[in-house]
Amino acid sequence: MKAAVIVFPGSNCDRDVVVALDKSLGNKTLKIWHQETNLPKVDLVVLPGGFSYGDYLRAGAMAAHSPILKEVCSHAKRGSLVLGICNGFQILTECGLLPGALLRNSGIAFVCRDVFLNIEQNNNPFMQKYSPGQVVRFPVAHHDGNYCADTQTLDELDDSGRVAFRYCGPGGEIEKTYNPNGSARNIAGILNPERNVLGMMPHPERLADDYLGGNDGKEMFSGLLEAVT
Repeated sequence: MKAAVIVFPGSNCDRDVVVALDKSLGNKTLKIWHQETNLPKVDLVVLPGGFSYGDYLRAGAMAAHSPILKEVCSHAKRGSLVLGICNGFQILTECGLLPGALLRNSGIAFVCRDVFLNIEQNNNPFMQKYSPGQVVRFPVAHHDGNYCADTQTLDELDDSGRVAFRYCGPGGEIEKTYNPNGSARNIAGILNPERNVLGMMPHPERLADDYLGGNDGKEMFSGLLEAVT
């Protein structure tokens, strides 16, 4: 399996994702600068976390117009895999690959801590090694992670099984008190209709090794390998 990580000015989690992918996939992950206009033939493209363009204008808005994004969108529309983490999720909504928008956290403060997530679905390549209802622990680190969409879109996401994760308590309780940013319906990650594009605010790459204090994120990357090979 071949993967590429897109690097924007302000990305700060690109190396974290590369390390996690290299360990899980057994191949050297490519790093592609955002100004490139050609995307090598790969199975997976990752838009990493960070603060592309310093989050000026809107988080992810400027990065969505980077030259390489045209190729990333074509890659996704061909049915190939795209994963957007944190700022990457914001970029996916700004370029139209995922619906909705990521607004400023409801507490008007940067949130950086571990959170619990309920696995809503595993009917996609990213989450096949998890079980529905399973609770995992990933870190979050964002200022604009408040997922927002109109009621019709939220209903469509729920009805079509495209909500990937919800913020929850350690026992799986999906309650407002466990929502770190005010996201609608405690949503932490969503899929596109074809289920080959996943956007999520938490960082699986930051808990993908026992040396980091946990490996709940490792299952995502090893699952992707099994899905493609």
